[in-house]
Formats: sequence, C-alpha cells, structure tokens
Amino acid sequence: MALVNFPVLVFVFSLLALWVAALIGARLRSRRRNLDPAEREDLGVILAASLTLLGLIIGFSFSMAVSRYDQRKNYEADEANTIGTEYARAGLLPADDASKVREMLKCYLDQRISFYAPPNRNQLVQINAQTAQLQTSLWAAIEAAAKAQPTPVVALAVSGMNDVLNSEAYTQAAWWNRIPTAAWCLMIAIGLGCNVLVGYNARRPIDQQPQEFLILPLIVSIAFFLIAEMDSPRGGVVQIHPQNLESLARSMHKP
Repeated sequence: MALVNFPVLVFVFSLLALWVAALIGARLRSRRRNLDPAEREDLGVILAASLTLLGLIIGFSFSMAVSRYDQRKNYEADEANTIGTEYARAGLLPADDASKVREMLKCYLDQRISFYAPPNRNQLVQINAQTAQLQTSLWAAIEAAAKAQPTPVVALAVSGMNDVLNSEAYTQAAWWNRIPTAAWCLMIAIGLGCNVLVGYNARRPIDQQPQEFLILPLIVSIAFFLIAEMDSPRGGVVQIHPQNLESLARSMHKP
C-alpha cells in the first residue's frame, strides 16, 4: 500500500473513513425500531469484543513497526562499525593498495550517508547505482591485493570487505521489511466495523451528538498514524538519522 508511506495521509484518510463508518451505523440505526434491552445487551457484547480485537491488532502492529525501526537503527550502527573496521584493516595491505582502498571507502561511506537522507526516487536510484559500482570497485581492489599477496594477514582485509558488502545488504533488507499489507487491511476492516457498530449502538439520534461519533475515529486514526510513522523509513517525521556513519565520516576525513 503506497498510502502507508505518507503517515499524514494515513491519518486524514482513516479519520474520514472511520467517521463516515460511524455515521453510516447511526443512519442505519435511525431507520429501525428501538432496540429492546436484550438486543442492546447482545450488541454491546459484540461491540466490546470487536473493540478488544481492534486494540490487539493495533498493539501487535505497533510492536511490529517499533521492532523494524529498531532493526534499521541497529543495522546503521553495524554498518558504520564494519566500514570503520575495514578502513583500519586496509592498512594491512601493501601501501598503494591500502591508499586506494581507503579512498574508495571514504567515497562509499559518503554514498551510504546519502542513502539515509530523504531523496526523491530518481536520486535514490542514482545513489543505489553508485553504491553498487563502488562495491564492485572495492571488491576488485581487495581481490587483486589478495591474489598478489595471499597471506593470512591480507585475508583479514578480505574478510572485512565481505562484511562491508554484507552490511549494506542487511540494511537494505531492513528498509524493505515493512508491516504486511494484509495486516493494514485487517486493521482498517476491523476499525470500520467497530465504528459502524458504535454508530448503530448509539442511544441518541445522530443530529443530537455528531461530535461524539468523532471520538473513536480520532483515537484509532492517531494509532494508525503512529504505526505508519514508525514503519515508514522515508515518508514520516520519525526517520533514521545516520549519526554513526556521520561520526565515522568525520573521523575518516580528518587530516
């Protein structure tokens, strides 16, 4: 669902949809006779069970979003650590190879920092292409050095470069790991059903309490907004700042 990449739109859309659902329930209720106590009690049980299920689904989805957010933060720190380690291990290579690898690692680090900024789609495609090109060049440089001097010491630099490439793949996989569309659809469907039941179970006519039908849609919409914020790596206000990579870049660019 492309909409979940824009949390503010998620909030506005869900608020309107849930409010309309509550109004529809109230309209349906106004066309029928008054409910007797037994019917209202049964309807209250169904409403309570539905709201409980909605709360569980929202809590579960929020937990998923937070865990994915934490995972992205952890991978950013891991990536900074692996790049910094490989930058140090590059000193184990012959002088010319070490200088070449370290310069490319600086350029690679700058590309990784750019990845965390909120570029548009075209910029992101360009950044990914440049990153892939640098990865190829880095591996070619370390491979040439390993073939020229296949020693256990050089093998440490090769292993470190492998970790650098793997860390980028792990980071990208974490950014692709989002809350499933089916979970969003389930939350929306249950939310709509609950609001219809709330409107249908209202005791007073809709024209006497229009503002009361907005309370539950507002609460649920705020929950959806927070879930979308935590789950959207680029579209929301809560984003991953590459502070570890930036700190590493400052130390690597020092004379």
